[in-house]
Amino acid sequence: MEAFLQHLLNGLLLGGTYALLGIGLTLIFGLMNVVNFAHGEFYTLGAYLTFAAASLLRVNFVLAIAVAILGGSLLGALCERVLLRPLRGESIDTTMLVMIGLWIATQNGELLAWGGVAKSIPHPFPTAPIVIGPVSVAPLRLFVLAAVLVLIAGSHVLIHRTRLGVAMRATFQDRETAALMGIDVGGIHTLTFAFGSGLAAAAGALLGPIFLVYPSMGDLAALKAFSVVILGGLGNFAGATLGGVILGIAEELGAGYVSSGYRDAVGFVIIILVLLVRPSGLFARAGRVG
Repeated sequence: MEAFLQHLLNGLLLGGTYALLGIGLTLIFGLMNVVNFAHGEFYTLGAYLTFAAASLLRVNFVLAIAVAILGGSLLGALCERVLLRPLRGESIDTTMLVMIGLWIATQNGELLAWGGVAKSIPHPFPTAPIVIGPVSVAPLRLFVLAAVLVLIAGSHVLIHRTRLGVAMRATFQDRETAALMGIDVGGIHTLTFAFGSGLAAAAGALLGPIFLVYPSMGDLAALKAFSVVILGGLGNFAGATLGGVILGIAEELGAGYVSSGYRDAVGFVIIILVLLVRPSGLFARAGRVG
């Protein structure tokens, strides 16, 4: 039981960051009909920006994470305006090719800028674990879990309790009618891509200090994000959150009770089973973001 609780806690931490990746991707996919293959590169960007701010510029650790989120959001907005907006109305295949090109170019740019040697992000937290009953957890991991919960709650408030969120959900349901009602659909697309990219950068900024930072780290992260979208259902905020948690816990339990070498395989087996039983996702709700 003690080992199970330890794996469960680790799975919640990992699942929370998967949820951040999945929320951003499902909003971009649902609202804009864009298969964002470069989503993992914004995750990598968040980790590298945190490294640059915390290690090279000696910025406060929390502020460094905020800088990474802002940087990811700004780059996401720029990519939407420069690359995606001119292609609005084109086939999904065209935008897929553009996003694949962005993925390759960004990853090679990071390799050129930072080199292939993995980086370690410094943090101010002690290495001695905190013992809570039968489980122990590093202070850094507790901080990451708290930050993830704040970001998910803030995203929920934004989407469900603000005028911007209403506009996003209206655009998802019927963009033509939303435009007739006075909603700036182009602006909503830009903000949505920036928001999703910022969440991906946040996941990288939070997991970067726990693991190592290297140029291709976003490849697996992108696969996890697509897995979360499949689990939760397209355009479903709650589904993306729960899907991320389920995937994180499943991987931790698989690594703990089967083998760490099968960590990723366990998650993808679940994805295959979900596709066989419920192709639209476990928590899919048609025609809705939320």
